[in-house]
Amino acid sequence: MTADVLSRCRSFNCFNNLVSRPASRYKHIIMAYLTYKKKEIHYSDTGKGDTIVLLHGFTEDLRIWKQFSARLSKNYRVLCIDLPGHGKSECVALTHTMEVMADTVSYILKKLKIKTCLLIGHSMGGYVTLAFAAKYPRMLKGFGLFHSHCFADSEEDKRNRNRTIELVKKDRFGFLGMFIPGLFPEESREKFKKEIDFLMWCAREIPKEGIIAALKGMKERIDQTELLKSTKLPVLFILGLKDSKAPVSKLWDMISLPALSESLILRDCGHMGYIEAPEMTLRTVKNFARRVF
Repeated sequence: MTADVLSRCRSFNCFNNLVSRPASRYKHIIMAYLTYKKKEIHYSDTGKGDTIVLLHGFTEDLRIWKQFSARLSKNYRVLCIDLPGHGKSECVALTHTMEVMADTVSYILKKLKIKTCLLIGHSMGGYVTLAFAAKYPRMLKGFGLFHSHCFADSEEDKRNRNRTIELVKKDRFGFLGMFIPGLFPEESREKFKKEIDFLMWCAREIPKEGIIAALKGMKERIDQTELLKSTKLPVLFILGLKDSKAPVSKLWDMISLPALSESLILRDCGHMGYIEAPEMTLRTVKNFARRVF
């Protein structure tokens, strides 16, 4: 472990009160920090072999991947990172552009001596994945967009981001109470009430500055259509037909852009396939990993 990994390295049982399974099942998972730009970046590291890196989305943290990490780590090394301003990671800038967050991921990988990986990002984590693929393609064996896409914000989207920023400044808890349930189809919100409550509980730990920095970064992100057209890397798309945040109707053209790609279209899912269809999405990621390594 490198010298600038802080001494607060700990086992996964620090989240014992957050998971239903016994903490002893997760003792092999290292929870640690690295210092980047004089700020602490939190990550988990488990398993051995080829590396899969999992990035969470907006208002999430690495805990969303606990089941994926536990299962994938039987065959791979799995690294999950709290992106800047989320989870237990500190803000590293006033605006967390996708490139700033991609640089953070690159720094963690280099410090852990990981030369290549499969990188998969959920939602905003997908935007970071695209920025990473643009800047550091040689570090990738492939990448995946999990309920995410390659397009920049429209002018209307940017105006909505600005309105959201003002709302967060005034009442971030009120914003989270509206935003997080909306990630699920209306008809399934009662079914996933416990999961929604957990996501909201985690999101309430995110400082206002972290939420705003991410919103500013997403507003400024560039279109990555040309990247998908030109990449020689295999690309995985996971999409939900009931996803209001990344509507499939706007994304059909995207999935045909890469020279080599695979797609999973979830008929009954919204934006949260790792919760709404965990076995199907996990199996898809495992099969994709088997092919890229």
